[in-house]
Amino acid sequence: MSQTSPPDTAAPAEGGGYDAYAIQQKWQARWAESDPFRAGGDADTRPRKYVLGMFPYPSGDLHMGHAENYAYVDVVARFWRHRGYNVLNPIGWDSFGLPAENAAIQRGADPREWTYANIEKHKKSFREYGSSYDWSRILHTSDPEYYRWNQWLFQRLYERGLAYRKESPVNWCPNDQTVLANEQVVDGRCERCGAEVIKKKLTQWYFRITDYADRLLDDLNQLEGFWPQKVIRMQRNWIGRSVGADIDFEIEGREGRVTVFSTRPDTLHGATFFVVAPDSDLAAELAAGSTAEVRMRFQDYLERVQRETDIERQSTDRPKTGVFLDRWAINPINGERLPIWAADYVLADYGHGAVMAVPAHDQRDLDFARAFDLPVNVVVDTTAPITGSIPVIELDDDGVPIDPGTEASSLDEMDPARTGIALTGEGRMINSGPLDGLSKRNAISRIIEQLQAAGTGRAAKSYRLRDWLISRQRFWGTPIPVVHTEDGRIVLVPDEQLPLTLPDAAGLDLAPRGTSPLGGATEWMQAVDPETGEPALRDPDTMDTFVDSSWYFLRFFAPNDADEAFPTREANKWAPVDSYIGGVEHAILHLLYVRFITKVLFDMGEVDFTEPFSTLINQGMVLLGGTKMSKSKGNLVEFASSMVDPGADAVRVALVFAGPVEDDINWEDVSTTGAQKFLARAWRVANDVTSAPDVIWAEGDQALRRVTHRVLADVPALVEQTKFNVVVARLMELVNATRKTIDTGAGPADPAVREAAEATAMILDMFAPHTAEEMWEILGYKPFVGLVTWRTADPTLLVEDTVTAVVQIDGKVRATLEVPSRVDGATLERLARADDRVVRGLAGREIVRAVVRPPKVVSFTTR
Repeated sequence: MSQTSPPDTAAPAEGGGYDAYAIQQKWQARWAESDPFRAGGDADTRPRKYVLGMFPYPSGDLHMGHAENYAYVDVVARFWRHRGYNVLNPIGWDSFGLPAENAAIQRGADPREWTYANIEKHKKSFREYGSSYDWSRILHTSDPEYYRWNQWLFQRLYERGLAYRKESPVNWCPNDQTVLANEQVVDGRCERCGAEVIKKKLTQWYFRITDYADRLLDDLNQLEGFWPQKVIRMQRNWIGRSVGADIDFEIEGREGRVTVFSTRPDTLHGATFFVVAPDSDLAAELAAGSTAEVRMRFQDYLERVQRETDIERQSTDRPKTGVFLDRWAINPINGERLPIWAADYVLADYGHGAVMAVPAHDQRDLDFARAFDLPVNVVVDTTAPITGSIPVIELDDDGVPIDPGTEASSLDEMDPARTGIALTGEGRMINSGPLDGLSKRNAISRIIEQLQAAGTGRAAKSYRLRDWLISRQRFWGTPIPVVHTEDGRIVLVPDEQLPLTLPDAAGLDLAPRGTSPLGGATEWMQAVDPETGEPALRDPDTMDTFVDSSWYFLRFFAPNDADEAFPTREANKWAPVDSYIGGVEHAILHLLYVRFITKVLFDMGEVDFTEPFSTLINQGMVLLGGTKMSKSKGNLVEFASSMVDPGADAVRVALVFAGPVEDDINWEDVSTTGAQKFLARAWRVANDVTSAPDVIWAEGDQALRRVTHRVLADVPALVEQTKFNVVVARLMELVNATRKTIDTGAGPADPAVREAAEATAMILDMFAPHTAEEMWEILGYKPFVGLVTWRTADPTLLVEDTVTAVVQIDGKVRATLEVPSRVDGATLERLARADDRVVRGLAGREIVRAVVRPPKVVSFTTR
């Protein structure tokens, strides 16, 4: 006999059928009364686990995309409670920002009223869903008590030189009338509304995330094996570290040098022209110093370029365009004059906004050179062997060295000026003076030494990553805690005056106009210089909402603390987050920013860890009509409407069972009816049990006991591998085996039936908590099954003559097979192909790939 909770004296429920909604209401009331999922404090000696789902935007009701994500969150949180951990699983709302503000504007509502009304809808839906949150730790980022600490964080970054203001070309969404960070532009369009993004020159606030570029890149090594490889790859590519040299060029008629970054400084002898971004300050300056005709041509060209997206400018399959500025740069290594062109394929915010063009060895430069009949000088012989320390010299039949100048060579045949194909491969340097004969690596080292000795260059790194643009021209966000004085100084609002709260929205025109609505709050804009007492103005912009979400996981440790952003002691006990769960669409935006802020807080001594999330779980999307469910697209199946029929538990089970966590699923293919039938079968099993809670399990049917204990043994690893759909399949197998024993074996009094029913209730709690609690009570125990410690499998029952094999079709479990434990792969595949359930699941589709791992898994991929 094994028992983990004292039996209840109340009799099990009698009569009636499975009423999902009644069971839901009953257990939600019990949970609300008892608050069983609150994380334990210092007196709780259990090991800790911090489980967190990416928090939602409250711009409308939740939908099935949210239902999937938060089902997975609850699976993980409930699992670790069963495994004996003190689990923190909080919930909050990312309640500032464009989605909520735009929705409020469309309805003529105050963003506050609209936002908090939606939050109440969300809370109700989450409770009806059975989510096991610690409801004592709620936060809303639009509360002054929260965004005060955004302002505190801004001030600390400003003091460390990590927050600054500058004028530069920015991404501008003409629809939302606000700037966008580079990461918020997808294929040249606003990731929120889809409008085509243009460039606009504005003075904006930035966080200096580039100061942390190396750490952000190198620390990804810590996350290998714990984060999806796709996310790690995306972050590496976005940071985009390049190693090379900064090279200083003089410009005729201009004081000071212009610095160019190049990954191939070894090709400096092959530079034949110089290119500047047309929308850079340098281009405007050089054009201004040229002739009237050049100035006019440049201005016309600039206006055309400003209508282009960065994606268009970087495209390799469009004709190259540009304007000669009638100015000349001086090559620092050989003194040659290089004509300066403004061309749109160079971007103002990449590198230094200027490049040395080496057309023989760079395809974009070559395309430009051929378009404008510019010289092409080959300085790398890509046909020359690079093994060994010196070039290999070819000999004729008599052993005499072949003079490469006396015969046509393959390099001549590959001349880029003629073929239009740049020579980008490895080789030996030629036409490069003292570098001739060197390999690329040695030539780079040598040229950097020469540049450093001459004071015209140095080794350097460049990054694709740009500083984080945080200011937004919208109302519904965190006010920036500075004042602008009459003499041009920027002064921080003193800490004791925080929070700097938003004014009342009444009377303000919140519709996007290109400038922040806060600028129209005349009284609010008036401020006093805290250093001199003189009149000053507030900053009219608000912060990007990604600031809000960059540290929110820390605020959950004390969401109502008025004295500090978060208690360091609690942060260091609970964090980093053990399991962070959400969509892959945040792979760059949110995750990059939160990693940056965590490293800044580490440097400030506020936390003792450098990565915020130990494990990352990305779920796929729920599609409707073939596209992602979205409020903006209006293709939703709302969360709340599914809670009555078929019930929250059926929705949870159906979503989890629909396929692997990371796969997209079509809502039309999700079987809530099938899930409801399974839950009713499980519930009936508990009702059929007639043995007492203190029955001796070992005296029961041994075949059923082996099934029960194999499930108990296998499920923990499956959950940690996020194979939640397979766990549900194994539960279905256990319920079927129990039903078979009830109907054909010793009947409902068999001790093994009770053991199996109790194990089913405990495991089912992760997926269908209302049904599981009802089963637990029916079986004679006090609440709550969600707090029951995991039953330990008996190793003597794990030695089986037969095992259960799972058959998947395109990632979905379609059948289970009882097979010999030593079955070979060919036999297992043959049995799987012949099974009627598999044949029906294939529906005539062709199997293009079969993965067989005897004796447990057969996975078919079809087309």
